[in-house]
Amino acid sequence: MAGKKAAKKIARSQPKKARRPPGKLRLTMMVGDYEIVRALKEGAVKPRGIELVVADYPGTRDIHDLVARGEACDVNEFNGGAYVVQKHNGRGDITAIPVFLHRRFRHGFIYVNRSKAIARPTDLIGRRVACRTFGAAASYWMRGHLEEDFRVPHRTITWVIESDDEASLQAPADLKLERVPRGKKVEDMLLSGEVDAMVAPNVTRAIGEGDPRVARLFPDYRAIEADYYRRTGIFPIMHVTTVPSETVARHPWVVESLVLAFEEAKQLAYQRLANPRNVPLAWFRTSWEEERALLGADPWEYGLSEINKRNYDTLVGWVHEQVLTGRRPALEDLFPKEAFELELPLPRMHEIDYRF
Repeated sequence: MAGKKAAKKIARSQPKKARRPPGKLRLTMMVGDYEIVRALKEGAVKPRGIELVVADYPGTRDIHDLVARGEACDVNEFNGGAYVVQKHNGRGDITAIPVFLHRRFRHGFIYVNRSKAIARPTDLIGRRVACRTFGAAASYWMRGHLEEDFRVPHRTITWVIESDDEASLQAPADLKLERVPRGKKVEDMLLSGEVDAMVAPNVTRAIGEGDPRVARLFPDYRAIEADYYRRTGIFPIMHVTTVPSETVARHPWVVESLVLAFEEAKQLAYQRLANPRNVPLAWFRTSWEEERALLGADPWEYGLSEINKRNYDTLVGWVHEQVLTGRRPALEDLFPKEAFELELPLPRMHEIDYRF
């Protein structure tokens, strides 16, 4: 079972506990330190029939590498694009449940060197564009946005990558890939002008600190992202949550138990964050209300609703278009049948108390 080594390590580092109740299924878990999972990680929410052992979060990059190598826990957050690649290549020891812990709009994460006279997306055609790895979920979305909405085919760009991954190692022959020398950082290359632009899953240091040498391709990215949502209904899914296929086969109820536990933790987070006293930002509540007016009451919806299926299937399509050959993966290849059988909408467990 995935995560046995991690489970033993966790068990050694924790004090001995009373013998677990008969029938409890012990699972280890490794997910990000997000508000929407805090109640689950701290034990305020307990999944039915499961004793959940929480492992330390190793960081954004490391967690994906551990899951990709089968060295993480039983329940893991995982790059939604890498998961498609691995399943397409025959990986069968894990399957996904419809818990999407990380979403992000991506138009604001395309950066350009100001000296390169890049004023519009089509100016990227024929250019050298950097990314740390080719297979980051964020990168699939950004290449997809550029191609679908801005007439910039991803095969017209030379992609300069810092590290190989499963995606770049099996990329089609007509995809222009350039590997940088070992130890060189693509963000430094953007600053020096060695590359023209960069797509990144994070806010880079240069952008965060206002380096005058770089800028966003879309300065008005928030308006563009809002328009994208109005047109498509998609708040892009970045990550899925994986569990051992063997566990689901032996205990199919685990899917519902885990999804409902993650859902309850999320609802408790909403309950806490609805109170502007809890967030040290002057206009946080204003932003909360503006966001809910556009995205609805639950932007982080779990379950395979029609919009979530269309959302994740869009990522699947870009992964297939950009790196895979053969049959396009279907959602039925990626989620167990129990995920499609969940009753939707998921139950409302915690209401927001507005006495703040």
